[in-house]
Amino acid sequence: MTEPPWPAPTAAGPVAATVRLPGSKSLTNRYLVLAALAASPSRLRAPLRSRDTRLMAAALRALGTDIGDAVADWGSPDGAADWAVVPSTLTGDAEIDCGLAGTVMRFLPAVAALADGPVRFDGDAHARTRPMGPVLGALRTLGVTVDDGGRGLMPFTVLGSGSMRGGAVVLDASGSSQFVSALLLAAARYDQGLTVVHSGPPVPSQPHLAMTVQTLRDCGVSVDDSVADTWRVEPGVISGLDVRVEPDLSNAAPFLAAAAVTAGRVTIPDWPERTTQAGDAMRDLLDRMGVEVRQDATGLTVTGSGELYGVDVDLHEAGELTPTVAALCALADSPSHLRGVAHIRGHETDRLTALATEINSLGGDVTETDDGLVIRPAPLHGGVFSTYADHRIATAGAILGLSVPGVLVEDVGTTAKTLPDFTGLWQAMLDGDPPPAGGARLDG
Repeated sequence: MTEPPWPAPTAAGPVAATVRLPGSKSLTNRYLVLAALAASPSRLRAPLRSRDTRLMAAALRALGTDIGDAVADWGSPDGAADWAVVPSTLTGDAEIDCGLAGTVMRFLPAVAALADGPVRFDGDAHARTRPMGPVLGALRTLGVTVDDGGRGLMPFTVLGSGSMRGGAVVLDASGSSQFVSALLLAAARYDQGLTVVHSGPPVPSQPHLAMTVQTLRDCGVSVDDSVADTWRVEPGVISGLDVRVEPDLSNAAPFLAAAAVTAGRVTIPDWPERTTQAGDAMRDLLDRMGVEVRQDATGLTVTGSGELYGVDVDLHEAGELTPTVAALCALADSPSHLRGVAHIRGHETDRLTALATEINSLGGDVTETDDGLVIRPAPLHGGVFSTYADHRIATAGAILGLSVPGVLVEDVGTTAKTLPDFTGLWQAMLDGDPPPAGGARLDG
């Protein structure tokens, strides 16, 4: 049964809240993969527990890894348990449900090659349209048998042999940095390690590649990325981890945007001083749009000024922020041009087309370009805001609803992909209700 659209709440005045968010999806899933490949047990403290990370954990369990709950002793922001990970021999004859998680469908084929039998991958209907060709082609070059019917899409089967020789591979990763990260994460377990060379237009989302390299180094893996578009991972032991997962800075973006839209104040505690998360770019973007941004020992605090300026900005390195920024630009007082994000047409949906279509359906003036959007000020009105099973399109609708009465967001539950009970936390931010059980926590 289809759920009715969610009436996005309109702010009655400036928000004033401290929002504590659970861990980063990108870091949680990278840590899970490395913990499954490690030589000793790991403990992930304050991990994100969302659809994407639960799918990753379930997939690794299907491959033989023991992932269980452990009592949190670091004060997890949502009161959830830590994850204790005990690696084991990777087993085949497994079914992997990828859902709509790019990290699962792209990171795990290179891991499955180390299993001792066939590993079958499938996922949601739209996941079957997301490009997989570069990573599957790279695995074939390395000698792995992959059955995808020649489509470069799910469903597909990786026939693991229990080991991988490794070597060198060249691929075009201009469609997604995940293609490179997928190979690097498993590479230390290959007999010869692996050299990955990108050949093609620039790789998008470079912070995610920096994140992959850093997490590998945190596990004692030797990675040489001194030559542009070339990564060399030496064979060797992957050490177990005991790590606290940073808050998800991309999930923080809509809440920070709420301060900008309502001329209010939102604080995100524990914002890291140094991070490889692409969501950190939100600080500079908000500053350019006329919003006060302050970072101190308490976290990151954003205070709206009552004005919101349009921007001309290249988001190539932080494409996942495009829906949030586009929603802000639709409410700004001058035109905006978002550039450099052609690659987000291959995300959960074609995000550029989706944003243009849905903002325009509310009276907006948005034009697609080859690699972005041109957004001009226009009076907006209420209406149904479709989300295309894309969590970030859904949160863009919620941002618009703060200022525009009558916005109805379809399938808002898709936000559980990366943030459990988004709607409960969003409402709590607005009216000070007690926080929902699970997910994140709001104070103030």
